[in-house]
Amino acid sequence: MKAVVVNSASKANIEIVEKEIRPLQAGEALVDVEYCGVCHTDLHVAGGDFGDVQGRVLGHEGIGVVSQIADDVTSLKVGDRVSIAWMYHACGRCEYCTTGRETFCRNVQNAGYSVDGGMAEQSIVVADYAVKVPDGLDPAQASSITCAGVTTYKAIKVADVKPGETVIIYGCGGLGNLAIQYAKHVFNAHVIAVDLNDDKLELAKESGADLTINPSTEGDAADIVQEKFGGAHAAVVTAVSKVAFNSAVNAVRACGKVVAVGLPSETMDLNIPRLVLDGIEVVGSLVGTRKDLEEAFQFGAEGLVVPVVHKRCLHEVQDIFEEMEQGKIQGRMVIDFKNKDC
Repeated sequence: MKAVVVNSASKANIEIVEKEIRPLQAGEALVDVEYCGVCHTDLHVAGGDFGDVQGRVLGHEGIGVVSQIADDVTSLKVGDRVSIAWMYHACGRCEYCTTGRETFCRNVQNAGYSVDGGMAEQSIVVADYAVKVPDGLDPAQASSITCAGVTTYKAIKVADVKPGETVIIYGCGGLGNLAIQYAKHVFNAHVIAVDLNDDKLELAKESGADLTINPSTEGDAADIVQEKFGGAHAAVVTAVSKVAFNSAVNAVRACGKVVAVGLPSETMDLNIPRLVLDGIEVVGSLVGTRKDLEEAFQFGAEGLVVPVVHKRCLHEVQDIFEEMEQGKIQGRMVIDFKNKDC
């Protein structure tokens, strides 16, 4: 099978190789991959930012159809359409797994990082951790929800935004665009979108943002939000930028919450007196559980959230990685494994 693997000596730190798939083990299923989205986390993995994983099959936004199951599998059957997600497997026994926080399991395995992922013609999943895709949800769009969607859905959940409250979203790319949609159409919040790219802000408006701000031409977003609204109730930062994180802290009102999603390498600044005196919360939000993904998929199937995806051929994957690195991508790029003419 063809697969995209980490190779630091190749263009964009990745290459397409021919790879043999191993036999199934107990509890596993084989998935014929239809689509796999490209995520900014893939750039980090390929670049060695989380450690050296040369030869690892990338991808954690995979969607495909089960073609084979191990003898002991009862949660899936051949023909089911399922996810190949970042949340690949956890121990199921620790304090995090047993309290609905399985993504923080200390023995978690992540697709496309600690185990081979979905950026290949076939992929192996742990059957009990592969979430079924509901009928009515386009599989290419489902690929985007598998990571970007569930990540931002979870972040809005963590922000605890109530209907009618104001949430400011920093970064309107693949993650931010979905954050806007979940905040607006699922949580019924008032949404402010912040980005340095006017094209992305235009898409943000189309996706439901009530107000857009480009700090490069309009001034500091925090100052604008404080002046117009007295501060946001919450901020969700998907931008990979220290500046965005610092602005978010200043943009929220007293008792506001800043939810960190993006992964810049810098360290953010925190005004400790303001955190204490205004009761500001700063919290990280990591992907989402299987239950979160099930819910995120369902909102997609109901049409409340519509990911902006662009299908691309497998041979274009190195170009896609470079485009993402350069910030040129609108929405989500999805590798089309179904199109054999690509």
